[in-house]
Amino acid sequence: MARARGARWAAAVLALAGAGCADVSVTTEPDRTERRGRVTRVVDGDTVKLGGETVRLLGIDTPESRRPQTPVECGSKKAATALRRLVEGRTVTLVRDPTQDATDRFGRTLAYVSVAGKDAGEAMVASGWAKPYVYGDVEFARAGRYRSAAADARARGAGVYGACNGDFHRAA
Repeated sequence: MARARGARWAAAVLALAGAGCADVSVTTEPDRTERRGRVTRVVDGDTVKLGGETVRLLGIDTPESRRPQTPVECGSKKAATALRRLVEGRTVTLVRDPTQDATDRFGRTLAYVSVAGKDAGEAMVASGWAKPYVYGDVEFARAGRYRSAAADARARGAGVYGACNGDFHRAA
């Protein structure tokens, strides 16, 4: 299953590279694909745009601000602002996790996003504006690091832990 996901990811990368995107480069290793691109917009605390491509940061969940039939949740605007400060307008590296699907049910690319060598997902968790998120009981590779960062944020009362009593999905 991971190989099929890897093949879909590689196909998407090659299609994007063939589409004339100058800021995209591809490095393929066994079970690892990385590419770079410029973040053109932050959609919310866990989703960014690289040109026409929507990327969901793998392994995190933030309060919702744009989900249909869902009220804006406590901390959503601050989570988006925190991610915007980290990545908007900057060149990032996308790294896929072979244990996870390449895309989600909404067609968004699933990837770890790093900027200047710093894992943006882990930084969001450490700031308290995101929490670790495991989809379908399939543990992602960086889950231990993210859980440790979450425990530290919770202990400090950072982000949602202080502003929203730790409830990531409470209405604002």
